[in-house]
This record gives sequence, structure tokens and C-alpha cells, in this order.
Amino acid sequence: MDTCDPRRPSDSVVVEVDRLLRLVFQIFKAAGCAPDEARAVSEGLVDASCAGHHSHGVVRVMRYLDWMGEGKLKPNQVPTIEVDAGAIAVVDGHQGFGQTVAPFAVDVGIEKARKLGVAVIGVKRSGHLGRLGDWAERAAVAELCSIHFANVNGHVLVAPFGGTQRRFSTAPFSIGIPRVGLDPVVVDFATSTVAEGKVLMAARGGKPVPDDALIMPDGSVSGDPSVLYGDTPDGQLPHPRRGTGAIRAFGEHKGSGLAFMCEVLAGLLTGSGTTGVNPKEGRLWSGMLGIYIDPTRFGEGEALSRSLSDFVDYVHETRPADVNAGVLVPGEVETNMRRVAHLNGVSLPLPVWADLQRMAGRFGVTC
Repeated sequence: MDTCDPRRPSDSVVVEVDRLLRLVFQIFKAAGCAPDEARAVSEGLVDASCAGHHSHGVVRVMRYLDWMGEGKLKPNQVPTIEVDAGAIAVVDGHQGFGQTVAPFAVDVGIEKARKLGVAVIGVKRSGHLGRLGDWAERAAVAELCSIHFANVNGHVLVAPFGGTQRRFSTAPFSIGIPRVGLDPVVVDFATSTVAEGKVLMAARGGKPVPDDALIMPDGSVSGDPSVLYGDTPDGQLPHPRRGTGAIRAFGEHKGSGLAFMCEVLAGLLTGSGTTGVNPKEGRLWSGMLGIYIDPTRFGEGEALSRSLSDFVDYVHETRPADVNAGVLVPGEVETNMRRVAHLNGVSLPLPVWADLQRMAGRFGVTC
């Protein structure tokens, strides 16, 4: 059956993964992306939804299309290597989709790390990078350890610890460690209490954010998405420029300090810049700093994989605080959720599904 036929729980729809992939691919292709790019973008967004990272999933389709219309995100760009100096490289994304810029940069890092043992790759002027953990996973498939810092120049959302005004992007951070023949161990999180996309999902009928995730100008905390987005006109996507509040950094001074360093390493060091430093109207691009390490150069390799698996088992054996739940290591939640999604479909809030249908209608796409 070629038409979408989602099953409908009370306030959501469940869409088969293949159908959702086909729909998102067709939307981006109709919007002007080359087939390979449309495929990379759709696969990245749908996989994020499958993995439970709805903040970086198909809810972003409408945001990407808006950015394309505003000239902040440019389809069919070819990333280039601006600096190539031994173990160091800087990749210019030319405001292209992060789902095509980032894998290019990661592959440069993989090649250099295999040759030299370590590589440090900067990315500047990329579109939204998607789920940062994707790039740690890509390096782990190549049996490399990797560390990634990212920021978004022009998308100021987060108040530093002790403040109420926005100064940071959500400044995510990720680490991936490979295990031969097994799923890698991957940690991936925003340095804000929640990713902006989680607030967006809450505003579109998804899971609420914590009651203290946002901060208002008077210093009081809230979980109401309107603090970030203000009033949203009918038929439009919530936009953070309309709100007067901010997202809070996680962990008080600790998350705020890590966010600051993400901005410096991913933004300033790469030449991509940070919000508030040489601001330019209409700028909206991501920076990323990736560090790639070949564990075999430490005399490890498969030994690392075996030792890591032993450590994973040791953590799993921890007595759980909740007898109905086990203790997991980074990456296991995503693996489990992907498996369920590919069996049962992806659950989307009704407003998100309606947004996708509206975009499909705009471009004459059927699913």
C-alpha cells in the first residue's frame, strides 16, 4: 500500500519507518535537494526519531524548510577542506546540510587517524548537524574513539548559570567508543537542561519538559514552552525569537562551564564563530570540533573492546534503584528504541504529523 496508513492512539499517530523515510525523502527532494542529499537528511532525521531523540527527528523538517526559504540553509553544497595540516583539518560546509557536511568531515578524521593515530577536525559554516551521536557512531564503526563538541552560531537559546538572558546555543557534546562486533558505547547530550528540539516537541504535543527546564526574565523557572517561543500564530512553527525566556544550562555551573567550552572549541577555534561574537544578521550555522583516536596505537584495539565489554557487564550488575528497571550504559536506550521502532513504527504527536502532511501538500508529495 503506497498511501500513509498510520495507526492512531489518542493523541499521536504511529507511522511505519519505511513510509516515514519515503515521505521525508520526497519532501526534501521536492524542495530542491539532490536525491543523495535528500536521502541523507531523511535517514538522519528519521533515525533520530527511531532512537527516541525526537528533538533531532522529523519535527525538524519544517524548521529546515523554513531555514532554506530564508537562505540560512543551502541545499546541494559540496564541503571543502580549507586547512589541511598533518593531523589537523578544517572543513567548510558552505551552509550546507549537516547530514552531508558532517559525514564528509568525519571521514576525513577517520582517514587521518588511521594514518597518523590521531586527528583533530574542525567544521565551520555547516547547517544543523542533526544528532551529534550519529558522528560518534560513524567513527566507532571505523573502530575509532572520538570526541565531538558542537555549537550553533546565530541560535542563542541558553542562559548561563546565574543569568536569565540567552548567551549560548544548546552546545552539544558526544563521545563514542567502539566495541568489535558489538554496539559502540556512545554518550550524546546537550549542555542545556533539555535540547531546544525537546521544547519544540512539547510545544507540538509531545512529552512535556521538566518544570524547571526554562527560565523567565524575572529569574523564575518554568516548563511552559511559551517561555521560549511566545505566542505561535496558527499554521506556523514555534520560533524561539518570539519568547522572552531561555533554556537553562544543566547541572548549574558544571553544564554552563561545559557549554562555554563547547562554544569556544566548536565555534571560535574552528572559525565558525559564536553568537555574540562578530554577529551577522541572518547567520545560522554550526561548528564542530572532532577528535579521532586509533586505540590500536595505544597497544589496545580488540583488547580495548574486550575490556570495555567487561566494564559494561560490571555496570550492568549494579543493584538497580528501581527493581523493575535495569542499569544501562550510554547508547543502550537508543539501540533498544530503534529496535522497537523498526518493529512497531514511530509514534509522532498529531501536530507533528499534521505539519509533515502540510509540507507534503505544499510540495505536491504523496506518501
